[in-house]
Amino acid sequence: MQISRRTMIGAMSWAISLATTPVWAKTDASIHVVKDPGCPCCNAWIGHLRESGFAVSFEERSVEELAAFKRERGIPDDLVSCHTATIGDYTIEGHVPAADIRRLVAERPAATGLTVPGMPFGSPGMGPEAEREAYDVLLVGLDGSSSMFTSYPAA
Repeated sequence: MQISRRTMIGAMSWAISLATTPVWAKTDASIHVVKDPGCPCCNAWIGHLRESGFAVSFEERSVEELAAFKRERGIPDDLVSCHTATIGDYTIEGHVPAADIRRLVAERPAATGLTVPGMPFGSPGMGPEAEREAYDVLLVGLDGSSSMFTSYPAA
């Protein structure tokens, strides 16, 4: 059996692209956001995710429905923010940077997901990073506990 030059070049191109693809891109980079209708910071965060290479879908729910969704997904009341997203089995609450979502998906800890409680200025979707206030990204455990995942100092 002879392999044509075209087949060989195609196979080599595929192998090179596979070898150079970042680990996070080999996982499902689709994220679904549930948000309050008309929230501009939620829309800005969605833009941040899209600019970072995520395929983003979203839906809008009433404030009451969104609160119920957060509880269903295991986000404790003291760790909530304005929007809730899902990627695979993980829940992402609030203005979590795309890099932290990639790290979560790559490391695959036994956890509910990540949260940035509240709406800290300078987090993705909440104003310029150059003027950000200090904030933490927390890992939410399966039992509702939280621990430090990443800390961002004030700019």
